Amino acid sequence: MSAKRGVKVNEYLQSVSNPAVYAGGDAAATDGMPLTPVAGYDGKVIAANVLTGNHVKAEYDAIPTVVFTIPPLASVGMAEGTAKKNGFRFRTNHMEIGGWYSSRRVGERTAAFKVLVEEGSERILGAHLLGPAAEETINLFALAMRKAITASDLKQVLFAYPTHASDVQYMA
Repeated sequence: MSAKRGVKVNEYLQSVSNPAVYAGGDAAATDGMPLTPVAGYDGKVIAANVLTGNHVKAEYDAIPTVVFTIPPLASVGMAEGTAKKNGFRFRTNHMEIGGWYSSRRVGERTAAFKVLVEEGSERILGAHLLGPAAEETINLFALAMRKAITASDLKQVLFAYPTHASDVQYMA
């Protein structure tokens, strides 16, 4: 694995060698992915810490990514192999869903999901979506992961139907 590139920073995105310097986005050696929203997030963390003192820590968990293909492919959190390697006990919910109404109504028959749910806590460890509106639906999983909304909680939400968001309760 290659070394992180950029300014070495602490959890407040402050340079470890020069406390007068803060760095974010592609300029910082962090665990944040090289994505535009991550750079924007880093900017907010830096601004808060420069203006009011170091009190906001950068957190890079549950950042969704999307491959804008047809159909789109989206992911957030851990892959199954990573969850196993890290010793998590979890169930894997997965299914091809091209026959579901949400996919059929837009004429896209290529669709599937895989969601990893931790046993006991019902915490969502990862979500991986392929199909129409995956680029939007993945944000619901990112929100759930970031705000500790469990799979059980998601199953209780009444979403507008027939939307791709309404499929989430069956994926969790």
